[in-house]
Amino acid sequence: MSTLPASSISLDTRAAVEELYARYVKCLDDGAFDQWPGFFTKDCVYKLQARENYDRGLPLALMMFESHAMLVDRVFGITTTLYHQPYYQRHIVSGLMVNRNPDGSLHAEANYAVFRTKRNALTDVFNVGRYLDEIVEVEGTLKFRQKLCIYDSELVPNSLIYPI
Repeated sequence: MSTLPASSISLDTRAAVEELYARYVKCLDDGAFDQWPGFFTKDCVYKLQARENYDRGLPLALMMFESHAMLVDRVFGITTTLYHQPYYQRHIVSGLMVNRNPDGSLHAEANYAVFRTKRNALTDVFNVGRYLDEIVEVEGTLKFRQKLCIYDSELVPNSLIYPI
């Protein structure tokens, strides 16, 4: 993680990262899961992990994908083979901090809250935590090389189908 102040990046870079986050959560909120892997590099890591395990350096995670192909596989599962009660989700992202790493990549951190609405039911708070992301430019487009979704609660719903 970089120790450079957030001011070490340009306003254009910050705006590009904000746009990346906005497009990312819109993709998930719209249920456009076939587009989700496109936000990541080929050698990416996506992990959904409890804060307790992350803070202790323990590897156990609810979801862990270590390549773009694994993300594509997850999309296939979501859209083709998994049967569950459908629900909508809505992401709120705030507190974005962006720094440049010594290798030129970007380190971004933001808080997130995901709300879930099942059909004919009230909306509930589904998952809350923070993103810890490593972002790189690939052919003029920012992509996630690593996305860690570190959730705060020790309890999770009995089914976590969609990416956070």
